[in-house]
Amino acid sequence: MILPIIFFNDPILRTVGARVEVINDEIKRFAADMIDTMRDADGVGLAAQQVGKALQMAVVDVAGVEDRPSKMWVNGEEVNPDAHMPMVLVNPELTPGKEKEVGVEGCLSFPKMNADIVRFARVRCRALTLDGETLDFESEGLLSRALQHEVDHLNGVLFIDRMSSAAKVGLAGKLKRLAKR
Repeated sequence: MILPIIFFNDPILRTVGARVEVINDEIKRFAADMIDTMRDADGVGLAAQQVGKALQMAVVDVAGVEDRPSKMWVNGEEVNPDAHMPMVLVNPELTPGKEKEVGVEGCLSFPKMNADIVRFARVRCRALTLDGETLDFESEGLLSRALQHEVDHLNGVLFIDRMSSAAKVGLAGKLKRLAKR
């Protein structure tokens, strides 16, 4: 089922998500709905807050994005990220690398807006799967950027919080119009 996406200025986007304590059929249905919603909106990630639930849960799918490649390592061995998509991440925790890079980001909660955002080039992610198993991997490229963006959402941080002052000024009119929705 396609869920309505929450737009900028809704307080739930600033709400830190609660940990998911039990992975039950309701959580699994919600994850499936989140994946459907993300794909319907042509996104590469979606956090629970963006569809109205303040939970530590996000979905990511970077499969087939060739202009912004991703890399992924499981147990130190490089794997094809597409084989692991879509990902449902329950209670994800990120450990950043050392290097940072600038890249263009957008957000489904901020339609038709994008800006250059500084993120860590590589991150390690530990999360639960819907089977209750621990998923532990490292990533670079778009996957790394998407993970950081979605985990920010889970902690009430929006991509506009990471924009330069100049970028915020340039988008001020769009933000005002969006806030009135």
